[in-house]
Amino acid sequence: MLSKFVLAVTILTFFSCASIDKTCECRTARNASSDRIVIYTSIYEDVIKSLDMALQKHFPNTTIDFVYGGTGQLQSRVASEIASGRLGADILMVAKPSYAVELMEKGVLHRFKSRYAEDLAFEYDKDGYWYPVRISNMVLAFNPQRNDKNSIPRSFYDFAHNDSLRDAVSMSNPIISGTSKAAITALRDKYGYEFFQALGTQNVAIESGAIALSGLESGERKMVMVLEESVLRKRQQESSTLEVIYPTDGTIIIPSPIMIVANRWSANNNTSTAELIADWFLSPDGQGAIVNGWMHSVRRDFNRTPYDSIPLANIQTNRMPFSWENSLRDGNEILITFEEHVINNRR
Repeated sequence: MLSKFVLAVTILTFFSCASIDKTCECRTARNASSDRIVIYTSIYEDVIKSLDMALQKHFPNTTIDFVYGGTGQLQSRVASEIASGRLGADILMVAKPSYAVELMEKGVLHRFKSRYAEDLAFEYDKDGYWYPVRISNMVLAFNPQRNDKNSIPRSFYDFAHNDSLRDAVSMSNPIISGTSKAAITALRDKYGYEFFQALGTQNVAIESGAIALSGLESGERKMVMVLEESVLRKRQQESSTLEVIYPTDGTIIIPSPIMIVANRWSANNNTSTAELIADWFLSPDGQGAIVNGWMHSVRRDFNRTPYDSIPLANIQTNRMPFSWENSLRDGNEILITFEEHVINNRR
């Protein structure tokens, strides 16, 4: 089935995933069935492939289509579909709980009680509108083959303020990336908008994680702000020597939710099957697939860590405080201010 999945991706990828205003539709070939689910997700495409293989084993008679895009891209798509009266998805897996709260308040989400709710180590909606499904960590990374490990700065603050890094740092675009938006919200909360001004002075480049890591390897970048999973994936798949720095001023831990779209809005009016799939993602088997994709588990009883990572409990001992309420309330202001001081200030 993997070869068929890859073929399906090749045939049905209508848009470039690098485009800021398009999503990539990655559809699976399955047995013909009226039981169909469409999942919008910001999980990396190669992780989608492995998730698809695991889902095939548990739901062989269900056609499950993945639509991939950055959180910002998917939010734009969902907003357009809400305006038209119906979404193209049955399940949403994007990068930030604040968006789940927004959709819940609009009446777009379906409520269900997960059988695994009490096993979760992170906050979930007590009414059952959303549950955390994966943990991503915003960290720093560097190349020890090009920069001395003992001299490289080790905090987000220094990432923005250390003169030795000027013109040699990068991060993802928070207008597109939900995890990047979560990160700049946490950094705004800790350091104020002055942090954005400092990023602008550093002349931080705005680029994808993959490009940023390539820049580290070439020596163009000295340090990047990036998701831990991106570095771990590169270390495992390419035997890369790039290293993660868990910042001294706190790793930004980002629990990403899974949500079921209410029948009134959903693509296939199939919340019963969507509930089973959502529960699978929260099960030990589903969380195993998540961890295989270099993300951390949300379960309190799941002890395995992603390849080359450290236990999440260790990371949590020094995490940067973060308010999803601030992200929801101040989101537009934060993005506008970031664009003014960082994106528009790029030299």
